[in-house]
Amino acid sequence: MNKFYKRFLILIVLVLVISGTVIYTTVDINTLKNLTQFKTWSIALAIFAVSLGLFFDGSRLMHLVKISDEKITLYQAVQVIFGNYFLALLTPGATGGAVAQLMFLRHAGVPTGKAAVLVIVRTLLSILFLVLCMPFIFMHDAGIVPGISNDTLMAITLTAFVVIIAIVVGARRGYLDYLVVRIARHTKKERRCKIIAFYRDTKSAIALLAASPKAMLLVFAESGLNLLCIYAIVPCLLLGLGVTDADWYSVMGRMIFLNMLLYFTPTPGGSGIAEGGFVLLFSDTVPAGTVGIIAVCWRLIAEYIPFLIGLYYTLTVFGRDFLNRQLR
Repeated sequence: MNKFYKRFLILIVLVLVISGTVIYTTVDINTLKNLTQFKTWSIALAIFAVSLGLFFDGSRLMHLVKISDEKITLYQAVQVIFGNYFLALLTPGATGGAVAQLMFLRHAGVPTGKAAVLVIVRTLLSILFLVLCMPFIFMHDAGIVPGISNDTLMAITLTAFVVIIAIVVGARRGYLDYLVVRIARHTKKERRCKIIAFYRDTKSAIALLAASPKAMLLVFAESGLNLLCIYAIVPCLLLGLGVTDADWYSVMGRMIFLNMLLYFTPTPGGSGIAEGGFVLLFSDTVPAGTVGIIAVCWRLIAEYIPFLIGLYYTLTVFGRDFLNRQLR
């Protein structure tokens, strides 16, 4: 059995075990009663929400490519997006998602250097949007994380924001060049080249952001709409369970907070941490006995279905040999 099939089998087993465990440990005597009241139209609404989010994701990608003086078709943008979902879920920390985007963009005719810059810009804009949302979440939702005060979380967020701005300014003006070179010199040759290349691409990404501020503002707005539409899956499912009096501001805020954490998790696609975090954050909001089921449904619609579509596109465009090379 080659490495791709081993990784794929491990992922399926991992997802089934995690999903089964989450559901088993959260069901109770109220589960069946609440599920019998579930409205199936909410699933269609959730699928519509994620489809709208994917549309904004494709739109921002096409705008970014246009800003870089390149051009791709809508179909090629779709391949990039779903390819990202596929390899991100197969690799720790979702690192494979960047590789998938790079490969699909190159296949679409975008030069490697520009493709790397576009991938970095997409990630930076998404993280920046989430970071900017954090203060509004902490000011509204007290005690979002048990045992950690919102003041502490606010301080961490503001520190992270200042650090991000300092890195951007430092890279833009060349203040970090000497530091990066010094760090690279104390690493092995192969890693040294990767560090220098990543820093170079990051500087190019920052330059691209600064070169077209109005166009980037549109891309930033599309990044926010992309994320908000995908996070809206959970409110759609809650409406299906008859939850109409929830604090929707807090619901969306907690989804933003959870997904921000998933950017930095070491597990493939955040598996395990996503479901566990969802149960922790939404146990008091979701009807009794259904929080685990809603967590699994959220992951299914937001991650696993796009993953399967991405698998199809990856195999169609690159074949199995590509997967075996990337998963070594």
